[in-house]
Amino acid sequence: MNPDLDLALERVIRAPRAAVWSAWTDPSRFEKWWVPAPTLCRVDRLDVRPGGALVTRLSNDGVQFVPHVDATFLVVDELERIVFTNAIDSSWRPTNPAPVPMTAEITLSDHPHGTDYRIIVRHGDPAARARHEELGFVEGWGSVTKQLAGVAEGQGVE
Repeated sequence: MNPDLDLALERVIRAPRAAVWSAWTDPSRFEKWWVPAPTLCRVDRLDVRPGGALVTRLSNDGVQFVPHVDATFLVVDELERIVFTNAIDSSWRPTNPAPVPMTAEITLSDHPHGTDYRIIVRHGDPAARARHEELGFVEGWGSVTKQLAGVAEGQGVE
């Protein structure tokens, strides 16, 4: 991790890695945690494989859903790691997404109390990192990680 370019978050989720993985790969579970409540998420595409698409929309009123994320998965190591970027959209076209282009790496490892869940979000320059931090990276990614934990912890072992 480069502290000038990257932001990170870590949490122990009191659920097995399989439950956390399922929350990341099952669209119906993903929708429950991907955006901070009370905003709602709709998954248009969740193809969790290298080159696969991550396309979501969000809604503040539950009626009108607007585009949210259009990204591509770069690396998928089952039960261990997911890497995606919004700098390449779901049709593999370069893009300049708002508010900042980024690449996110999520790693899962065993922990005595469940799953050690780590996120590193990489940015292309210090200004993009600072912008993402100013926009509330810790609060936003922190709240959705808490929601992810709730989904994973409530589902049990599959």
